[in-house]
Amino acid sequence: MQIQLNTDDRVPGGEALQASVDSLVTQHLERFFPYLTRIEVHLADANGTKGGGRDKQCAIEARMSNGPSMGVNHDDETMEKAIRGACEKMRSRLDSRISKRGH
Repeated sequence: MQIQLNTDDRVPGGEALQASVDSLVTQHLERFFPYLTRIEVHLADANGTKGGGRDKQCAIEARMSNGPSMGVNHDDETMEKAIRGACEKMRSRLDSRISKRGH
């Protein structure tokens, strides 16, 4: 499964962040991997160094192998919470979509 990570210029990327994203996505979505070709994770920090409430943003797009792609967003206080929240939303959407397809 290809997990592609994209960040804005206010989110320091790197191998550690990629490993963390891979781990969280796999933990939440691994059972759907046979139905997907790729997952794209987009991370952004709306306020940068200013801080603030729910300014960490995570968007996930899952590309289905035989169907349309679908996306979810989640904003939260920390990047980890934003990623977890988006993964949980995606898990729910995939559950619904795949059960409708009869798999």
